Amino acid sequence: MFIQTEATPNPATLKFLPGRIVMGSGTLDMREPAEAERSPLAQRLFGVSGVSGVFLGSDFITVTKSDGEWPHLKPAILGAIMEHFMSGAPVLSEGSAADETDEGEFFAPEDSETVETIKDLLETRIRPAVAGDGGDITFRGYRDGTVYLVMKGACSGCPSSTATLKHGIQNLLHHFLPEVRGVEAV
Repeated sequence: MFIQTEATPNPATLKFLPGRIVMGSGTLDMREPAEAERSPLAQRLFGVSGVSGVFLGSDFITVTKSDGEWPHLKPAILGAIMEHFMSGAPVLSEGSAADETDEGEFFAPEDSETVETIKDLLETRIRPAVAGDGGDITFRGYRDGTVYLVMKGACSGCPSSTATLKHGIQNLLHHFLPEVRGVEAV
């Protein structure tokens, strides 16, 4: 099994590409070991000293470190990923599911057409680019011209996430929907 790695804009996060499907649908973002009970793969990764976050995407895994250097952590992480896939164990524990993308959405009924356009732009133009950097972004709400988004994986806590939100996503949404005046991370 050959696992590729890619740097992300977040220096504390590295993207691992195992060359196979990781999550059939949805994503799973775990920021602490207690959340890893949902995934045997994440449990193995949190077992590596220095790992502080695991994000499972469609065909990639991003790992965030709290301390240590990548040249020392990377071999242990690669070993944990390879061990997991070679064991045949499932990525998700029985009865576990991916994170819900529409959990707790808020917007006024009269804004439903605008919200549908926002979601379409997120799905077709923004999420693929963010996934390329080892993260994900989901819609949370819309109120008074402001779009509220949740950033996950490499995007969560990334030094360039504010620039991504303000200059990239906000400008794109405003271009297609002039009523969008701002974008905020939740």
